[in-house]
Amino acid sequence: MTHYLFYPGCSMEGSAKAYHVSTVAVTRILGIDLDEIRDWNCCGATEYLGINTTAAYSLISRNLALADKQANGTRTVVAPCSACYLNLAKADYYMRERPLLGTRVNQALAAGGLQYTPGSLTIRHLLDVIINDIGLDAVLDRVVRPLNGLRLAPYLGCMVPRPDYEHRWSNPEYPTELDRLLKVLGAEVIDYPLKTHCCGGHMPHISPDTAFELIRRLVHAADQYKADLMVTLCPMCQLNIDAYQTETNHHFKTHYHMPILFFTQLMGLAFGLDAEELGIGTELVNARPALAKIGVEVGASALEEKPAPRGRRKKETGLPMPRMPEQNGGLS
Repeated sequence: MTHYLFYPGCSMEGSAKAYHVSTVAVTRILGIDLDEIRDWNCCGATEYLGINTTAAYSLISRNLALADKQANGTRTVVAPCSACYLNLAKADYYMRERPLLGTRVNQALAAGGLQYTPGSLTIRHLLDVIINDIGLDAVLDRVVRPLNGLRLAPYLGCMVPRPDYEHRWSNPEYPTELDRLLKVLGAEVIDYPLKTHCCGGHMPHISPDTAFELIRRLVHAADQYKADLMVTLCPMCQLNIDAYQTETNHHFKTHYHMPILFFTQLMGLAFGLDAEELGIGTELVNARPALAKIGVEVGASALEEKPAPRGRRKKETGLPMPRMPEQNGGLS
């Protein structure tokens, strides 16, 4: 059993529950022991870093300080969520590279009786651990239902491979780790040029037209290469492409039907686990037609047609955005 500290992040308890349950299932089979960090908090995603640098890095680093206290023989923190992985890695890196920031962060942590020395922990993504610690041979040994005949588009998104502080990925612009893993599972992996392009992040709430174009490009490229599925390791990417694909189709008068699943869900299928056990069936873009190609059945109740997402909320009730302080009716 290989032991790691585990930072799940907020999305794994909400929109990416399927990622969580499939991660737990496949890591158990691979002999990976994930020790969840006790009393962890949200990493702040991406916006907070643009509002208050010290507060944002203090929020992130609290998790590192908690992990450091809980280490118990392991110095590696595993984060499956791309935004969480990036934020934890950035906090550790910038506290080390910018001593003044590190001092301010530790002053904030001290108010809660915590302290973190940058470099004390190693921050790694789950895919990196599976590829480089467990190894593809060990993954292959556990494949009992190869994904033969399934054409997959490996989509990492923009946050995981860059910036690559510890030089863990094969190529920051075109990493091949996910391709290699999916091939070991027996799938046919297409050459997907947009694998590290942005899905739009929170743009659906800010500029829907921009978001729909970014999503359209990704789905169009996968469809053009005749992929059956897109496979990701990022909760935000999965959410955007899954939840906003219908609206993107309405916007461009297109008819794409491109399911997007987490890589751990595909691993679980290859390991012989049931689809429902892996959270398959909770996606909005029905994956049943694609999975039928490899003889995987998903219960009808799990994949009943879901209503299209409701129309955009009125502007005044949308996502609150940070504003500059007002002075005499104008911007200060």
